[in-house]
Amino acid sequence: MSLKNAETRLLVVLATFFVCNALLSEFIGVKIFTVEGSLGLDKMDINLFGVPGLSFNMSAGVLTWPLVFISTDIINEYFGVKQVRFLSGLTAILIAYAFIIIGFALHLVPADFWVDQVVDGQNINMNLAFSSVLGQGMWIIAGSITAFIAGQLADVFIFHRIKRITGEKSLWLRATGSTLVSQLIDSFVVIFIAFYLNPQYHWSWKMVAAIGLVNYSYKFIVALLMTPVLYFIHALIDRYLGKDVSHRMLAEAVNN
Repeated sequence: MSLKNAETRLLVVLATFFVCNALLSEFIGVKIFTVEGSLGLDKMDINLFGVPGLSFNMSAGVLTWPLVFISTDIINEYFGVKQVRFLSGLTAILIAYAFIIIGFALHLVPADFWVDQVVDGQNINMNLAFSSVLGQGMWIIAGSITAFIAGQLADVFIFHRIKRITGEKSLWLRATGSTLVSQLIDSFVVIFIAFYLNPQYHWSWKMVAAIGLVNYSYKFIVALLMTPVLYFIHALIDRYLGKDVSHRMLAEAVNN
């Protein structure tokens, strides 16, 4: 199939966007930010399962993960389950590959002139900064990749099941419903593996449940807010493909 074909170009764009945002999520995810502080609000003091002082401290990866799930739903909508599963598997392999390359880069001996740098008037050990930002532990990497695969499989399955029932109607139901379930899985799996199973931290199940629930509540709200974005993208694609091609692809995707 030629790249001049509108359907092929659409798949290439969506797949590239999907992989790019998934990789970005992994790398920017090392930064933890305060949602309240970023919005200029006072930090909340939430007490869950006996864990006090909780607030909305999130991984920066939440900036791009919603876009990953939107891409998942759009690809599922127009190209079917097989394409999403293939892209999800490929993306998981690429994430693992990226971390392997970073692992080799971390073990390269730094040049003397590069190590000590002055940034904004402060002396910075660039090699330490590089290792701290990119050198995520194996437990976190394993948790992240496992959560990604589990979340994607759940998203694809639920989206497709709802679509078989609703047909082309109720895009909001299958997209939001599948995302809410997949985000629930993602929120708890990554914390469970990275901080409960990890002997370095070995959080209690109460800590995992409390932080996972706080994280999920944020993702729940974001998923609902992203619904209009999904409809906007859907409308753009329909306009790009044309009514006849769009309807044909939507119908074929149900059986793919």
